[in-house]
Amino acid sequence: MSLFIEIFLIGVGLSMDAFAVSICKGLSMKKIKKRDVFIIALFFGGFQALMPFIGWFLGKGFESYITSIDHWIAFAVFLALGLKVIDEALSGEDEPCKLSRQLTFKVLLMIGLATSIDALVTGITLYFMNVSIWFAAPAIGIITFVCAVIGFQLNCCFKKVPTRYLEIAAGIILILLGCKVLYEHLSAE
Repeated sequence: MSLFIEIFLIGVGLSMDAFAVSICKGLSMKKIKKRDVFIIALFFGGFQALMPFIGWFLGKGFESYITSIDHWIAFAVFLALGLKVIDEALSGEDEPCKLSRQLTFKVLLMIGLATSIDALVTGITLYFMNVSIWFAAPAIGIITFVCAVIGFQLNCCFKKVPTRYLEIAAGIILILLGCKVLYEHLSAE
């Protein structure tokens, strides 16, 4: 699998929270303004791009301590993230979205941070996968931005469709990527 496809799949997997929140935010707004969609998507994409950078530099700082087990760490991180996403999708009830209708800086900051914590951990994993963070982080941010815009545009279609199916698919993608990292490392030995 090419690096571009891997980063694309990671970006899609990480952006599902932002996608789901965008749908919910769109459902909670009386009238969707293009300006608001752009600002919210920019926050999502910006945080999803920033957090892998932070994680990558954290991974670089701990490299000498964990180089011999980095593939196991990458596998465990992707597995844990995937299982977390699936668990949240299965344990959450498909009730109407309850998000603040106000579009304040505080609300944007909170939802930006909340949807990008997984990207921080992924940044650490990307370091150990020897992936260029200068390519991966902006790509993840752009993918998230696009998914958030799509979420707003499609919110009318998702009024009756549970977003949990999208979240489960994202979790499976993350788990499969973890398996791939482990397989490639073990087969190279």
